[in-house]
Amino acid sequence: MRMPPAKEQSVSSREFGAQYMYPLVNAAELLVRCLENEGVRYVFGIPGEETLALNDALDRSEKIQFILTRHEQAAAFMADVYGRLTSYPGVCLATLGPGATNLLTGVADAQLDRAPLVAITGQAGLERVHLESHQYIDIVGMFTPVTKWSTRVTVANTVPEVVRKAFRLARLEKPGAAHIELPEDIAAERVDASPLEIRRTTYPRADESVIERALDIIDAAKRPVILVGNGVIRREATGRPAVDSLRQFVQRSAIWATHTYMAKGALDSRGAHSLPPVGLQRPGADLANLKELADADVVIAIGYDLVEWAPVLWNPKRDKVVIHVDSTPAELDGHYQPSVEVIGELHESLEALAARVKPRDDRKGVVGAAEVRRVGDHAPIQPETVIADLREALAPDDIVISDVGAHKVWLSRLFPTERPGTVVISNGLASMGIALPGAIAAKLVHPERKVVAFSGDGGFLMNVQELETAKRIGTAIVVVVLVDERLGVIEANEKRTYRRTFATAFGNPDFVELARAFGIAGYAVESAKDLVPTLRRALDLDGPSIVAVPWDHTANERIAEAQAGRAPVTPG
Repeated sequence: MRMPPAKEQSVSSREFGAQYMYPLVNAAELLVRCLENEGVRYVFGIPGEETLALNDALDRSEKIQFILTRHEQAAAFMADVYGRLTSYPGVCLATLGPGATNLLTGVADAQLDRAPLVAITGQAGLERVHLESHQYIDIVGMFTPVTKWSTRVTVANTVPEVVRKAFRLARLEKPGAAHIELPEDIAAERVDASPLEIRRTTYPRADESVIERALDIIDAAKRPVILVGNGVIRREATGRPAVDSLRQFVQRSAIWATHTYMAKGALDSRGAHSLPPVGLQRPGADLANLKELADADVVIAIGYDLVEWAPVLWNPKRDKVVIHVDSTPAELDGHYQPSVEVIGELHESLEALAARVKPRDDRKGVVGAAEVRRVGDHAPIQPETVIADLREALAPDDIVISDVGAHKVWLSRLFPTERPGTVVISNGLASMGIALPGAIAAKLVHPERKVVAFSGDGGFLMNVQELETAKRIGTAIVVVVLVDERLGVIEANEKRTYRRTFATAFGNPDFVELARAFGIAGYAVESAKDLVPTLRRALDLDGPSIVAVPWDHTANERIAEAQAGRAPVTPG
């Protein structure tokens, strides 16, 4: 039952929205007003006793919808994907102790995937924090290594400053996670304060002389290659035309361009100068497949982040000249020491480079990324066939959220992507379990699009409880579960390294019956010819569904061989 706001002495608002009179509020209510001021539409999480005041304030908010999840990790994953797709911090909430510890994996994923996120946790009253107390742990200290900033509110009137700083830091390049702890006694204190004005940050233009130096190196290069990272997708999500500017630069320069898994959609995968994506985590693996990058003398890294694909994997001999183009300075590495750093708003830098780059007359041919094609019609179904059929069933603007496992590599390398923000890959922390909760968040961001959670049976069951969340809030997502009853990548690598396997096989429930138990539709694909019609049937539903697909795990050994640099991960 909603309770009417307390009738207290009225004070004048100085900053928040239009000028009006409002009751003297407690710190929890003020924090919610600060969230409203930041434009927050959803808070994902599970309430607790130490967040009672905050729960009450959220309940009375007319601008924020609280999404009750069934596990705090899922709440953090939802906030993570929400932040990646919108560029505005996703917000997750948990109580103290076990609630807070459950958030950690999703928060760390946002930090390493460069997704803006703000986590809010409750805490015991300050009179208990020096004691060995029920459920008390040092949450601020626990979150510090996996966030850009972690803090406790100790003075109620500082809530506006704390919230504004957390959101600003979470969104600034490189984006990541911030954490606010609100002790229950501070949350109940009455305050006279207002949200702070929001002032958006813009990045300066790159220095003209630096652009000229970069152009000199590019024009003199014999075998240049462009390496595109997730930074291009991030800047596009903020409303800057980073993708169009990148494609214009590639087209005018006629330089081959590859991209990391997390940058899918920055390049049109079928474009004239698009190379296959990169992201395998063993030295030489991708270079064995991508001669253009292996032989490159100059690499133009655009929006590239070391966490996506380590420089040692593509510059093992440290013999490539690197040009760093980004909105922030390069993070230095023994294998990543740029000769020139073009620092400024990405689309402006790319437009300047495109306008003056010398087109290459030795790049007239068309390479293009490998076309995905169907391989056989038997079951279990080959990865290439699954991905080709998924592409056929979806429109270019529809969204796929990938879980982590062998299927992520197949999807990342073979799924043709035309547009940014349509494929979400976790390749920073690379945490299993992200797909289902991430798909729920994606559907909230883009209710007009079809959304698919693409998951192995291992990752799916890590957050299967969120099917109830999807059902309850009415998010029409399709969960494609690839069934092979094993941890495929680990098993393939164990076979390659030790010629035996260890602790990778498991059993599964009947996924159609599991769907029925959650009150949603479930489909079991029996043969490859049934996959496309089954996907389309599920995609047309008004609610969530499961499509269980028998996956040929023997193809995963090609990934293991490719990671060892001995075989390509390509169709066939």
